[in-house]
Amino acid sequence: MNKVETSVTVMWRVSDSIVFSEREKERITLKLKNRISSEGFLQLTVSESRTQLQNKKIAIERIQEIVNRALIIPKKRIATKPSRTQKEKRLESKKKISEKKENRKFKF
Repeated sequence: MNKVETSVTVMWRVSDSIVFSEREKERITLKLKNRISSEGFLQLTVSESRTQLQNKKIAIERIQEIVNRALIIPKKRIATKPSRTQKEKRLESKKKISEKKENRKFKF
């Protein structure tokens, strides 16, 4: 059973970090604004393991993972036009559906 005594809380002030540039700090604060407290601390509590040392390792790894994910800049999507075969397939399926619906009508 995991006790409260073995749990670890890691607190890291983003603004005081000397590792990251100002731009990176802004990005971290923007991406993790729901996890950063009003004092500017990124806080993480871990109580998975039975030992405090293991919990400390897990907490440090997790906080590094969270910060690294926040620093990733997603690639911009390049808009592409549909190919000729895609257009033809779409039109062909539309024709089939319209024929199917046309056949449902009662003809005199």
